[in-house]
Amino acid sequence: MNHTHPSPALPRYVILREVGLRDGLQSITRVMPTEQKLAWIQDAFDAGQREIEVGSFVPARLLPQLADTAELLAFAKTLPGLTASVLVPNFKGAELAMACEADLMLLPISASHAHSLANLRKTPDEVVAEIGRIVAARNASGSRTLIEVGMSTAFGCTLQGRVEPAEVLRLLRAVLDAGADRVGLADTVGYADPAMVHDLFAQALPIAGDKLNCGHFHDTRGMGVANVYAALQMGVTRFDACLAGIGGCPHAPGASGNVAIEDLAYMFASMGIATGQDIERLLALRQKVAHWLDGETLHGTLWRAGLPKTMLPTGITPAQACA
Repeated sequence: MNHTHPSPALPRYVILREVGLRDGLQSITRVMPTEQKLAWIQDAFDAGQREIEVGSFVPARLLPQLADTAELLAFAKTLPGLTASVLVPNFKGAELAMACEADLMLLPISASHAHSLANLRKTPDEVVAEIGRIVAARNASGSRTLIEVGMSTAFGCTLQGRVEPAEVLRLLRAVLDAGADRVGLADTVGYADPAMVHDLFAQALPIAGDKLNCGHFHDTRGMGVANVYAALQMGVTRFDACLAGIGGCPHAPGASGNVAIEDLAYMFASMGIATGQDIERLLALRQKVAHWLDGETLHGTLWRAGLPKTMLPTGITPAQACA
């Protein structure tokens, strides 16, 4: 059943940030041509997306898939009202993000000590110190690039196993003290369930307040959409997602990646929560991306069945259209 209005306890509007061009493509060995990525950004914008993670400033020798990030960012900045974000793993990447005038840079920190060493070759506390240096450099330069810290492996880790919530909360306080503008919690390897999401956000929100405004969930074990809903119930209104559910973690081989953005757009539209997304256009873009990535494993469910008759192509129910 489609509901004309969301529950009073739920937000009326949700932001979906497309992270497929970074989190998705970095997990696929082939290099997508820049022209296709530019078309992806344009089509996503035309479908109503207003926040896109266009790439990452990492050395091209490490991730040749993302070597054209500066060019993609320059194009994204020409689209009115689009927030273009980039992931940066270190100080040099942050300098590039500021030089290219990214709207937002995402700095990852692992709550798992083992994952931090494997992924960034630094302890979590060393990462906190570097975040502090990046904040200081940003402030000194007068750059307007926002600094968001993504707390990865916040719900568990394939290398370490359990990640204590107390450690997540300690690091959350530390990155806020270091000057981060925003923070988010990420289920990098798909260990979370809705109860875990509820409990960790319930503990984190009193610490971070409205600076905690992003949930990043992987659908590794089929819990992605349920976990998004659990975070929504806690008041979170911004979520990362990937077209066609691509992406993943090198430490969880063979698993599905991020929650599919088209599935989330459908869920929210069906609940009467606006995302600004035209779902038919998203599905058309998914077809393009599937062609560009022919042979790669894609995920998601809406593309198989399509929209129900009770929903218009824009993702609005007929009852809402008449309201």
